[in-house]
Amino acid sequence: MAPHGLILTITIALGAAFLGGFVAARFRLPPIVGYLAAGIAVGPFTPGLSADPAIASELAEVGVILLMFGVGVHFSLEDLKAVRWVAIPGAIGQIVIATAVTALVVPLWGWTYAQGIVFGLAIAISSTVVLIRTLTDVGLLESAHGKIAVGWVVVEDLAIVIVLVLLPPLAPVLGGAAGASGDDLVVRLAVTLAKVALFGVLMIAVGTRVIPWLLEQVARTGHRELFTLAVLVVALGVAVVAAFAFEVSLALGAFLAGVAISESDLSHQAAAEALPLRDAFAVLFFVSVGMLFDPTFIVREPLLVAAVVALIVVRKWLVSSGIVLALGYPIRTALIVGAGLAQIGEFSFVLSEVDRQLGILPAEGHDLIIAAAIITITLNSVLFRSIEPLAERLRDVRVVRAFDDRRAGALARLERDRAEKLQRHAVVAGHGRVGSLVTRALQRRNMEVLVVEQDRRVIQDLRDAGVAAIYGDAGHALVLERTHLDRAILLVVALRDPQTSRRVVEYARRTNERIG
Repeated sequence: MAPHGLILTITIALGAAFLGGFVAARFRLPPIVGYLAAGIAVGPFTPGLSADPAIASELAEVGVILLMFGVGVHFSLEDLKAVRWVAIPGAIGQIVIATAVTALVVPLWGWTYAQGIVFGLAIAISSTVVLIRTLTDVGLLESAHGKIAVGWVVVEDLAIVIVLVLLPPLAPVLGGAAGASGDDLVVRLAVTLAKVALFGVLMIAVGTRVIPWLLEQVARTGHRELFTLAVLVVALGVAVVAAFAFEVSLALGAFLAGVAISESDLSHQAAAEALPLRDAFAVLFFVSVGMLFDPTFIVREPLLVAAVVALIVVRKWLVSSGIVLALGYPIRTALIVGAGLAQIGEFSFVLSEVDRQLGILPAEGHDLIIAAAIITITLNSVLFRSIEPLAERLRDVRVVRAFDDRRAGALARLERDRAEKLQRHAVVAGHGRVGSLVTRALQRRNMEVLVVEQDRRVIQDLRDAGVAAIYGDAGHALVLERTHLDRAILLVVALRDPQTSRRVVEYARRTNERIG
């Protein structure tokens, strides 16, 4: 190793990442694209200044640990429960379909079905970082669409954690490094699952009590740097114990450490303290991934790269949107969720790196995933820009409108007698935390209220309670027509989607100039 190799590698990697991220931001692309490009620029496959790939890889491990720790800290069972009926079956269904389709396609490339399964899993997982950043940029993170997409990707993250646990003992069957087979494989798999279960039980029974208590004691000292240090020790320490004592992946250990903190009062502070270091080391992770990519691969295999990008973007958008539609959600919600998931990122890299170390994927598999990630992340912002015009055009298609109405059924309109009696009523668009409070306040004033909401269960509960309610996207003119805004005296918009809120207000002003 060259003198000051560690410092030199960090300086080169972070400097290149800064330049790459800055250029990407100027072109309104996700910074991850810039970080990956920076890794390619300072990697061994390109001329000029190069960082040490071995050192960068070690530093990237810290990035993986802190990334998974952050996912665990932000993991909320309550948020997942709220969208579980679409997120859980949707994510699992999409992963199964994606993996099956890929496994059937890859023999055309000369790969085995087993390699296709592993590769399919890698390109079935969307980037949590990219999704949250994109939803934040377009103001949809706290919307109903955003919550479904985030819940969906959390389920995908949990699925990939399980896959990371099972891969090492299954590697011999999947064509990886030589190892146990037959009865020995069953024993190895059982032992691995037993160790994971034991570690999980210990983290739930002991970790959820000890770790928050420890952080609370440190917080009472009033020394912020000690709290930051404690958070890092917990994240890295639990990950290392998981790896060396239980032979569980560093990623799973870090994730469970975050989950142990997530339900405590200090979870937000812990996330805030770990965030700067997490971001810095996560950058090194993306740079190290880029360093492993040979850019000439795209020139050598353009059709293969195009096929994988199509598998990711077209298939994931169509499958995810189709599942959301089938589960009864509006077209716009389906398009937003589908577009948000039509990319791959950090966990695809983690999985492909594990596959590479185990000898499961062929050499070009890793290059394919990196090339596809760079392209799909870049295309993702373009997909989001196309959602609104596409949704509007689809709404104008008579067949689509009829399908939407038929799927919504009786919940999409009021009974004729009740609709005719609506006079001087209040329309509440959205029945989340704010919308429900407004509805109750208006009812206490003996005011007739009509609620518009996209959650079927909420609509059914409101109707059972005697409240007038219709199911649908409040941004859709046809839905708003059924609220009889022309006879209403008050409109309350309690939506978290600014674009939909604006459309509702504009429609109301055109329909009833006197509405409050």
